[in-house]
Amino acid sequence: MYPILTECPICHDDLLVTRLVCRNCGTALEGRFTLGRLFQLTPEQLHFVEIFIRCEGKINRVQEELGLSYPTVRHRLTEVIRALGYKVGGKQEAGDERRQEILERLARKEITSEEAFRMLQEE
Repeated sequence: MYPILTECPICHDDLLVTRLVCRNCGTALEGRFTLGRLFQLTPEQLHFVEIFIRCEGKINRVQEELGLSYPTVRHRLTEVIRALGYKVGGKQEAGDERRQEILERLARKEITSEEAFRMLQEE
């Protein structure tokens, strides 16, 4: 089977599902069917969602699985949330990213523990 297309290959408008068929008995249903929000995602975003779910929503596990930094994983998650039509968190999310970035800089020895402590206190 081929993956379902959600966009017209000619004009790029949304495709409409109008027929469903049972593989077992051949029963066919006709009408106008919705695919749901997940089908609005790109193949890359769907792949990310699968990994995110398999990792039980734990960003550190997604980082390990994909070999990406925390800010990159967080950015991809934000893109998926927006693609699904939801609003993204705000100040709390930005603060979390900033703290993670400071800790990553400390781990790479780009800043001292004192500098990291001071930066985290300013948060």
